[in-house]
Amino acid sequence: MNEHSKAQPRRTGTAEKSAVVYRMVMEKHICPWGLKTIFLLRRERYRIDDQWLETRQQVDDFKTRYDVKTTPQTFIEGQRIGGYDDLRRFLGKKVKDPEASTYKPVLAIFAMGAALALAVSWFATGALVTTSAIQLFISLSMCLLAVQKLRDVDSFATMFLSYDLLARRWVPYAYFYPFGEGLAGVLMTAHVLRWLSVPIALFIGTIGAISVFYAVYIQKRELKCACVGGNSNVPLGFVSLTENVMMVLMGLWILLA
Repeated sequence: MNEHSKAQPRRTGTAEKSAVVYRMVMEKHICPWGLKTIFLLRRERYRIDDQWLETRQQVDDFKTRYDVKTTPQTFIEGQRIGGYDDLRRFLGKKVKDPEASTYKPVLAIFAMGAALALAVSWFATGALVTTSAIQLFISLSMCLLAVQKLRDVDSFATMFLSYDLLARRWVPYAYFYPFGEGLAGVLMTAHVLRWLSVPIALFIGTIGAISVFYAVYIQKRELKCACVGGNSNVPLGFVSLTENVMMVLMGLWILLA
């Protein structure tokens, strides 16, 4: 049997299943993918022969011997399965596509914003669902979204410039946006300086909503949304439009209150 060959997915029988795993376990580095591999195999009830590569020389020798570029490497019944993703495929499990579109980041932000709003409302009033909780949900979500953008402002600005109408005409606006959103969110959460927070929210929210609507629904362009920062895989569309509409509604709510 050629131990270099790639095994195909299969169903295992009732006999005891065993696997050999080669992974990096060094004094200053323990490979996280190796740990995930061990955990996955144990969850699938494999008996594991856990082979540690404890020095750089051992790692290099192993890669040369088996003609591989990465570790960990899993072997089952003498056949090399490969790395962690290869093992997941072999076991019939889903493998994440790093290029696939996903709404998970923004959904997580809105969920945390809602949880924080309810927690603050409960602490302040003894009730969960209140008018203040709705306002807090919007303002805190603005803050959390701003944090994602501020992690890498330049990356955000680059993605933002692909669809925002004002940023295309005046590039510095792309760099101002996350600071403006964060400032407005903080001021609205504190209910202070409304003369400043309301104009900012109305201004950037209105321009943002128009820009997204034009790019997605008029031009029919398929773009990535910068709402959770640059290099995200969130599709531009309903989510980004919702973010901007929420800012506008919050600004109008405070203005007319």
